[in-house]
Amino acid sequence: MGYQVVNFKDEGRVAVIELVAASDTQDQWIQLSEEISECCHTFRMNDEISVLVITEEVPGLFAIGNRIGSMGTELPGYRSISQSIGECEKPVIIGILGDAVDWGLEIALACDVRIALETSRLGFRQVKVGLMPWDGGTQRLSRTVGKAKALEMILTGELIDAREALRTGLISRIVPADEVIPTVMGLAKDMASKSSISLEYCKEAIAKGMDLTLEQGLRLEADLYFLMHTTRDRREGIKAFQEKRKPEFKGN
Repeated sequence: MGYQVVNFKDEGRVAVIELVAASDTQDQWIQLSEEISECCHTFRMNDEISVLVITEEVPGLFAIGNRIGSMGTELPGYRSISQSIGECEKPVIIGILGDAVDWGLEIALACDVRIALETSRLGFRQVKVGLMPWDGGTQRLSRTVGKAKALEMILTGELIDAREALRTGLISRIVPADEVIPTVMGLAKDMASKSSISLEYCKEAIAKGMDLTLEQGLRLEADLYFLMHTTRDRREGIKAFQEKRKPEFKGN
């Protein structure tokens, strides 16, 4: 597939989706959804890549003021970006160079780790034009920052600054403008040096455990832990520790 609004590349065991064009029209929204969905599919199918990074070439490309509302799901060619990202079993990190607004914030919420600029603003403004978040925003925001803060943000339509977003857990870190990409890539490469199976199981335990009772979550954690004992990576990790060398994980 030829890409028009994103660049897609891999750097070792890290794949990178970089937004390179604004998405202001219906056709551009559809194109963006198609391209990111295709990139996510490629990432999921490639066992040699352990972590996905999503970022933007210039600040502001995540400020996607989608005014078509949920009708967007009925447009020919449309694919849910949030669902495509959410289906990735392996870690997904997003680096925000500007604001993350409306559909852009829904994309960010589907990622596992969010790194933002000191001056970034985040929020959903749809209520101001008689709409609402529709690509998972109401559900993911409440699960991330809690019911009360999610209601305040969505019902007022006001943006919050990076400091407030960090305080509420909406983003993981705040860094200066020139450190966003190095921080994101450094974090991704550090994760990618680990066993991909371990990364997937940890993500699964946390993500699925959020919707379970504590007892059920603990059982899921135990099941995944015991599954790890059957893997080559677990044996390699122990052997490398004993031999005082860096492990060579294969993802199996």
